[in-house]
Amino acid sequence: MLTVGLTGGIGAGKSEVARLLSSYGAVLVDSDRIAREVVEPGTEGLRAVVAEFGPEILTPEGGLDRPGLGAIVFADEERRRALNAIVHPLVGRRAAELQGAAGPDAIVVHDVPLLTENGLARLYDLVVVVDARPATQLDRLVRLRGMTEAEARSRMAAQATREQRLAIADLVIDNDGPLESLEPQVRAVWDTLRERAAHC
Repeated sequence: MLTVGLTGGIGAGKSEVARLLSSYGAVLVDSDRIAREVVEPGTEGLRAVVAEFGPEILTPEGGLDRPGLGAIVFADEERRRALNAIVHPLVGRRAAELQGAAGPDAIVVHDVPLLTENGLARLYDLVVVVDARPATQLDRLVRLRGMTEAEARSRMAAQATREQRLAIADLVIDNDGPLESLEPQVRAVWDTLRERAAHC
């Protein structure tokens, strides 16, 4: 089994790279999706978040008010750390279960947005970083995701710098250009991963 950490700044295009790798045969462990699952209604995760942040972070239906919670934690580093202290161990446990269920010859790609920030590079055989210039990230967040420029800059500032991400990269995918230039690069990375997996 080869374990791969996949990361990149918000708006860099990591999700598209994850989708492509999955289509080639990688077992994808998506930390963002798991993070949503562990705070669904009825979970210990949601109970812990409500205990920490109060019932006002719930929707009328009893689910987590993500935009409301996001507004709190992205404006206050201490509150963000409190949320991470609840969610990250739950995500880590579930990710380990999913990896354990993969076959011995699998290439398991862990899609982890905050891999750099949380010092997780050592957990993987290889780290793949999807890279884009900050100006490109900002443009995509405003144009494609409908964020205000201030919102986008705040989200970007809450993450590791481009230099910090590149410092932990074993392989880099340059996603600064158009979508059609991405696929050949991801295919080349996949070939490298298969080669490495064959020698594990």
